[in-house]
Amino acid sequence: MYKRLKLLTIAAFSLLMFSHCNNQEVVYRNDTLSSGTIHISVDESFRPVIDSQIKVFEASFPKARIIAHYKPEAECLKDLLVDSIRMVIVTRQLMPVEEQRLKDTLRFIPVQAKIAFDAVALVVNTQSKDSVFDITDVRSMLKGTSGYKLRPVMDGLTATSTVRYALDSLLKGQPLGKDVTAATSSAGVIEYVANNKDAVGFVGVSWIGNPNDPDFLSFNKNVTIASIRCGICPEETYVKPYQGNIATRRYPLVRGLHYILKENYEGLGSGFANFLIYERGQLIFRRAYLWPARMQFEVRNAGISE
Repeated sequence: MYKRLKLLTIAAFSLLMFSHCNNQEVVYRNDTLSSGTIHISVDESFRPVIDSQIKVFEASFPKARIIAHYKPEAECLKDLLVDSIRMVIVTRQLMPVEEQRLKDTLRFIPVQAKIAFDAVALVVNTQSKDSVFDITDVRSMLKGTSGYKLRPVMDGLTATSTVRYALDSLLKGQPLGKDVTAATSSAGVIEYVANNKDAVGFVGVSWIGNPNDPDFLSFNKNVTIASIRCGICPEETYVKPYQGNIATRRYPLVRGLHYILKENYEGLGSGFANFLIYERGQLIFRRAYLWPARMQFEVRNAGISE
């Protein structure tokens, strides 16, 4: 009887220790669709609008905290392999080879979707004589073969989404000219242009398009938004990167904005993604003068009769 009791005691103790060890190995998810803390990486070109999205989301869900790290696009994509990063927001989707690499590493393919349309805006100094261009002018300025005495300024010379757009969509793989200047950020581009009469800056439209943003007022006093010739208009027309022109592609330098979610359960990343694609998030994009990709808004021609 004593031996049996001893064996039962040892078995119970072993079971308790085994259960304790298993509990130590299990990592429990401590976030939900509307609570917890996550880190995301965001293309620096979209800091103003994503800051607004996070502010409204956290106000709606007080138990949620989203910590955004603003970086060049290439650095954001590298962060998909960083355990602490739950989502990235960039201007392109993953390529099939990138999806496969992540599937092999994570054992699942991240969810991705387009959430808005953005435009690359050109800004010049308020004292510049030139503020109207066509696409050939833009290309030649980037290549260094332009007759315009303007120095292009980018938010970096490598790794940023604006530089990638210039190389892929405008120069078709040709290198940037030797006169292209690099600033450290989009705000740095605007500051450089404001202080140099011979500069033309390339920035995301959310930095200069939202008159409700207090920073816009100071930016708008120091730079002028350039007009670019519309390639699909029946008559020769030069347009600025306004919402209607982004929606109709009358403005030629349009690009998409995408989220890539590294989450295979319904956590806070999924909650924030849902917020971005549904009404409130889409209206925030609209208010920031980007064009929402998930809601249908009608663009109408209007005239004034006297």
